[in-house]
Amino acid sequence: MEISYIVIAVAALLLGLAIGYILRKVMAGKALISAEKRAKELIEEAKKNVESKKKEVELEAKDLLYRTRADFEKETKDRRQELLDIEKRLLQKEENLDRKVDILDKKEKEILHREKSILSREGNIEHKERELDNLVSEEKVRLQKIAGLSVEDARKLLLERMQNEVQQEANIMIKRIEDETRELAEKKAKNIISLAIQRYAGEHVLESTVSVVNLPNDEMKGRIIGREGRNIRALEAATGIEVIIDDTPEAVILSGFDMVRREVAKITLERLIADGRIHPARIEEIVEKVKGEIEDSIREEGEKAAFDVGVHGIHPELIKLLGRLRYRTSYGQNVLQH
Repeated sequence: MEISYIVIAVAALLLGLAIGYILRKVMAGKALISAEKRAKELIEEAKKNVESKKKEVELEAKDLLYRTRADFEKETKDRRQELLDIEKRLLQKEENLDRKVDILDKKEKEILHREKSILSREGNIEHKERELDNLVSEEKVRLQKIAGLSVEDARKLLLERMQNEVQQEANIMIKRIEDETRELAEKKAKNIISLAIQRYAGEHVLESTVSVVNLPNDEMKGRIIGREGRNIRALEAATGIEVIIDDTPEAVILSGFDMVRREVAKITLERLIADGRIHPARIEEIVEKVKGEIEDSIREEGEKAAFDVGVHGIHPELIKLLGRLRYRTSYGQNVLQH
């Protein structure tokens, strides 16, 4: 009987172990399935996060591009407006100058009229002198009759009296005419000087800061600007000159106070247009080449200027400074030639 209990106990133990083993297998399988499911969920969630980040980056890039383009368009619009304002002021100055020229023409006509009036007055004086001569003759007779003076005495007396009167009247008239003529001449001279200064100032400021490069067509503007403005930025960075592209037909404006740099930019742009290959690397290549040519030209001009004045043995830097004067103007004249 005890052996039976032992057998039953052992059988129950073995059965429990078998059931436990089976339960562990089942639980392990469920855990594996749950882990795989969780891994898939994490992978899907990661994919969604990547897509979200990608869209966010794309939106930020588009926003940056839009703001950059808006800033560029605003800056271009402001510069275009600035040029329009300059053009408007120049037109107003030109209109003012035209009005002043008309005033000067009127004053010149007035002076001519006064000159004719003076000539007419001189004629009247001559006529009065003839009348005075007649009066002298009449006075001679009258004095001879009244005072019993001789003809010679009467003549001297009358001549002296009439000469004093005529001289006094003539002096007054001549002084008045001289004063009027001098006043008109001074006004005319001041107006002419003012006109010259204003005309020179408008032309000189524009000429000394701006150069214009002609284009074969307006489509060339897009090639000069380049993708996202790379070409125009490369040209401005290499030359230090501002490149203005606006609604001006078939033309690009180069703005800068340094005439040497502006000349480098102008020659570079003209060669790029003629060559047709316009990209940042080509721009830098042409700029360096043109700079070398300009430097050689400056040195040659300096040496020629020193030779012309008979000075020798000048330091190379002074030769260079002399040559740069070829690209400077003073009062509308080339400094080196002046």
